[in-house]
Amino acid sequence: MAEINNDKIVPLPCAVEELITKICREQDRRPLETKTRSTLASLGEEVALNILRRISGQGIRKSFDSFVLHLAKQCSPNINASSSSPNMHSSLSPSPQQPQNRTNTRLLMNSQSAQSATPLKLEGSSTMDSQRQRGSESTTSQHLVALGELEFRKAFLILNYLGGKNLEEVLSSDQIRGYKNLPMREFESEIWDAFGFRRDYIKEEDRVKYLDWDSGKAHIYHCHVDPDGGYRFKGPYLSKQRNVLQRTLGDDSILMVKFEEVKDERYSVSSSLDNYFAKYNKVLREGIHVGLRCYRFFVFKDGGKEEQKKDPTTSPVKCFFVRMESVASIDNQDNILSGKTIRQARSVFMHVDNLSSLSNYMARFSLILSKTMNLEVDLSLVDIKTIADEPCRDKDGNAVYDTDGKPLIHTDGTGFISHDLALKCPKNQVKGTCLQASNIERLRVHNEVMEQNPECLYGDPPLLIQFRLFNNGRAVKGTFLVNKKLTHQTLHVRPSMIKVETDPKVSNTFSKNSLEIVGTSCRPKKTFLSKNLIALLSYGGVPEEFFMGILNNALEDAHGILSNKKAALRVALNYGDMDDNIVATMIGCGIPLEEPYLQRRLSILMKEEKKSLKGGKIPVSESYYLMGTADPTGLLESDEVCIILDCGQVSGEVLVYRNPGLHFGDIHILKATYVRELEGFVGNAKYAIFFPCKGPRSLADEMSGGDFDGDMFFVSRNPQLLENFKQTEPWTPSTSTPNVPNRKPSEFSDEELEVELFKLFLRNRFQPSFTVGVAADSWLAMMDRLLILGNDCTEEIACVKKNINLLIDLYYDALDAPKKGGRKIEVAEDLKAELFPHYMEKHGKKTYRSTSILGKIYDKVKAYEDMDLSSNDVWKHPCFDDEVHESYLVKWKGLYGQYRTEMRNALQAGKEKNDEANEVIKKYKETLYGAAEFNLSKRRDEEVFEEARALYHVTYNHAKMQGAVGKCGFAWRVAGLALCTLYVLKNQEERPMICSPSALKGIL
Repeated sequence: MAEINNDKIVPLPCAVEELITKICREQDRRPLETKTRSTLASLGEEVALNILRRISGQGIRKSFDSFVLHLAKQCSPNINASSSSPNMHSSLSPSPQQPQNRTNTRLLMNSQSAQSATPLKLEGSSTMDSQRQRGSESTTSQHLVALGELEFRKAFLILNYLGGKNLEEVLSSDQIRGYKNLPMREFESEIWDAFGFRRDYIKEEDRVKYLDWDSGKAHIYHCHVDPDGGYRFKGPYLSKQRNVLQRTLGDDSILMVKFEEVKDERYSVSSSLDNYFAKYNKVLREGIHVGLRCYRFFVFKDGGKEEQKKDPTTSPVKCFFVRMESVASIDNQDNILSGKTIRQARSVFMHVDNLSSLSNYMARFSLILSKTMNLEVDLSLVDIKTIADEPCRDKDGNAVYDTDGKPLIHTDGTGFISHDLALKCPKNQVKGTCLQASNIERLRVHNEVMEQNPECLYGDPPLLIQFRLFNNGRAVKGTFLVNKKLTHQTLHVRPSMIKVETDPKVSNTFSKNSLEIVGTSCRPKKTFLSKNLIALLSYGGVPEEFFMGILNNALEDAHGILSNKKAALRVALNYGDMDDNIVATMIGCGIPLEEPYLQRRLSILMKEEKKSLKGGKIPVSESYYLMGTADPTGLLESDEVCIILDCGQVSGEVLVYRNPGLHFGDIHILKATYVRELEGFVGNAKYAIFFPCKGPRSLADEMSGGDFDGDMFFVSRNPQLLENFKQTEPWTPSTSTPNVPNRKPSEFSDEELEVELFKLFLRNRFQPSFTVGVAADSWLAMMDRLLILGNDCTEEIACVKKNINLLIDLYYDALDAPKKGGRKIEVAEDLKAELFPHYMEKHGKKTYRSTSILGKIYDKVKAYEDMDLSSNDVWKHPCFDDEVHESYLVKWKGLYGQYRTEMRNALQAGKEKNDEANEVIKKYKETLYGAAEFNLSKRRDEEVFEEARALYHVTYNHAKMQGAVGKCGFAWRVAGLALCTLYVLKNQEERPMICSPSALKGIL
């Protein structure tokens, strides 16, 4: 193809560009010339698309350009094909009367060419006279060209800070180019100052305050879209993790897009899907323009309860657009998606067109958004074999089928990995993050040794590895069990693990190939009960005295936080993420628990402990959460399991349950059995529960429909639970899943597919199903009623149990609905609870005071919780109360005033407030230490100690004046390590020793 001249190219809507690219590729044609593109632009998007669809269907006999011009003249006989129409961009830019997007990037994108459109009147800007309009045409183009020469994150930050103004009103093209070589921190400061007169448009709390721009962290770019079609940018925000999408395309090729609710008074809160599509389909058709780039709708994912907990004010449904085209000089046409349709772009990751339904399409495609760590192996050298699943068989050896006619299997979601590959995986990984930094070093060193000597297999790998595998268009999801019997560089996957198969029709195109690690089987942490589990255990015969006994112990432990160093250290370590472990450090250095700030923080942690206890999160001994898999030996009987802990395999009865089980039979009593032959597979690897491959149904499936793709199982050897609990029959699906008529994705045209997927996103975003939550809440309310009813109420008990079983079926069906055609499941009105127990805290609903075990737990903790033991008495510890040089006091008094303003703004930053607050703390740590932390400082210790005490004096004086202990935090969050070191040196004449939080947790 001919090289495109970016200076003369006429931009067109993304849908038009995409169809042109498709025609050029499929019919081996040169790109359209400028005059032809101008003609298409003058006709408007819909007419241009109709012309191109006709050409795509008929084929080109001579010239692509002449064919377009011929059809264009038929559509508009008066058109002059040799020159662009005066209003050639009318279909590309909004009219002056239409609401403008606040950063006006659509205008920027559309005005890049030499034949630029007349500049539009912007929100908040004055009307320009015609002479000024004509004179600014080339100026606007030069601004865009200059913006396109900047590193993308710099260009994005400018668009973020524009505050609704035209780029040319704020900066000249020379000024933009002048920022090109500035370091990011200096660049951010410069443009913030340059835009400083527009604080009405961009608030202080929206300013990004990162100090570690070049730390290698992922950059997350946000775009907020309004119902009027306008959009504004926020960020970039920094993140420690990257997913497959980011690692493949690059951070700056991805926009996280948030669509706002329709606030038009003409529409109800439950506005129709058609209304939302009418509001937002223009964004689908035209894409989102960021400078000279165009981003298109690509993938979305519902983050569920976990995402909702992070920020209850926003939707858990996350939507991502990706860069498809760019004429910015910085991009250099290096985008691997260039020249592809959106459909072809998705096939880079997996061949989802083969799937059975649109809901399944996006449920599977969103695997690219999983939080993972890439395992750096060359998959072309790995032997990936597909092995059969182990079927469930009846007593006569015949295969067993479910109500839908599908064979039941014992090995759903689990395969094998060779010992050498498993060793490459870091231990203690959860959701793509290593829990210990030492594992990163272990991984690096090990890989270097392995490269030099592949036979040097030292140490023990993780026993189970939860993964995502993308290979030649195929997507595989599940767990790998380490298998020492496999030859080197080998993976075994099963059909149950393969979520997307390779499509032979596109198998010769480029595909992303990678092995992604989600998590590994880790040493079990302290284990807690839950509301659901307590209710089921209580109904199964476990006496209330058991629960109240362990609750009393937990409450005593919580109260001991304020006076008992061991209890305080344990809790401080458990909540170390809240304060970067500074409370644990203070305790470990011997600072008295009565110290005002320490006592305040311990009081807060005590409240967190009680809050958890009130919700049924009660610690239980001799219990563990373990990842599950299938027995590779085939020796376990149908009522047996094998459990590997620190000490190796354990024996005896165990109680096993899987969250979020609601059925009475979701709890099993099984026999833990020693299996010597298993050691030949896993060696000394640890921490998992193995389920048998015998019997008519998988035990995991009997526990709320579980499988082995990473599910965690509650396992207890607690003698009181085992002695009192009476097992009942397991849950079985009551009916077959009705077939929902679905068109396969492959049956849709490119345009139809995008429209249907976008509507699916809008439905998930604006009309989410609440069936799971409603069913779970109603179940708990009815379960509470069942626990309260006496034995004499047989008729009511039977009625309540019937409704509970119906709710359980609805709950489990709703959980699986997205993967089974997306059928709609609703809770009937007569099944919805009308009264809720008080411990559920259903404000605005009718409630009653429950006397069940859950109600008693709540009341007991609430009585303790209402006892306010905190004090606002601020006093200085003698160790830090020496005189300090006046210049340091003046310095830190000024800095402390700045800090309070900056922290106040950071804490108003919504979901990203923790990141923003941490950046503020980092700034002042660097001021004190001249480095990120005390142990990295090159300043003299005496000088640091002097300033740390000055900081301490300033902070505590302010806190005392305000009568608020909480305001002492600045001293410890910034100078904590220096103050702790100073305390140890002055009181114990020794330096503190280094000990990792995880090691201390293990000791305690």
